[in-house]
Amino acid sequence: MSAPERIPPRSLTPPTRLPPPSKEASRLVSPAELLALGELTVRGRVREASNAVLYCTVEYEGHSAPCVYKPVAGERPLWDFPDGTLAQREVAAYEVSEATGWGLVPPTVLRDGPYGQGMCQLWIEVEAAGGGADGDGADGDGSGQAGGPELLALVEGDEPGPGWKAVGYAEVGEGRTALLVHADDVRLRRLAVLDAVINNGDRKGGHLLPAAGGRLYAIDHGVTFNADDKLRTLLWGWAGEPLPKDVLEVLARLADQLADGGPLCARLAELITEAEIEALRARVATLLRTGKHPEPSGQWPAIPWPPV
Repeated sequence: MSAPERIPPRSLTPPTRLPPPSKEASRLVSPAELLALGELTVRGRVREASNAVLYCTVEYEGHSAPCVYKPVAGERPLWDFPDGTLAQREVAAYEVSEATGWGLVPPTVLRDGPYGQGMCQLWIEVEAAGGGADGDGADGDGSGQAGGPELLALVEGDEPGPGWKAVGYAEVGEGRTALLVHADDVRLRRLAVLDAVINNGDRKGGHLLPAAGGRLYAIDHGVTFNADDKLRTLLWGWAGEPLPKDVLEVLARLADQLADGGPLCARLAELITEAEIEALRARVATLLRTGKHPEPSGQWPAIPWPPV
């Protein structure tokens, strides 16, 4: 969903730091436990979303937090995703993200709610943009963070500039074009790898949520894990470049966790099909074998539309 669909009222408590427990709280609970076991109260609906998206609060043992609840009953069928549900794939994306150790997807669970089973995800308060496309604080190997929370930009000319990676040209009206760039940022680079692993068919700019403390979260993973190549993303800036050593180490550990009998494999078997798990293993193996970021296949549009 686009960025405006996820902008909360200013009065919301930032859920990246859970509100302090009330006096009735008997113990600390994890965000995942809170989401899975807490009482959901619907506060509103995002009407612009293509599927049912409900803004809620969840309360459990004196703890509370804002969250998003997407009931399966509100999903529109997709011809190219005949198996499973959007909600299951959203949870599967969270499980894989957690297995990498990068924590790029907000805590997400599958649970029953007021309108039946659905995905429940911690709401992320977006940090206000504080930088421009000048690349300050970033370096050329993607180990920095460019322009604070600003991650995407349109720039004049043919070069992205220091600290930025070129994606391609975009029409900006009146027959003019501008170069679309994204930050050469370690968080985005990891997300580009995660998207390649989960075969994300819809990585848009509005799905990137810079949060307090320099954290970056990514949302909306309903069109992932297809057995056919569906990768469409704005994060093509590293296409064809060697994967960093630490990323290859993470992928090697992920391959082990995806082996038959592994806890991650068992968990994913509850959420996606056997064919999709085999394709997931194959994508990880390909990244390890080539040691490079994937490149667009050229067989279909590589960038989602609309891009935000």
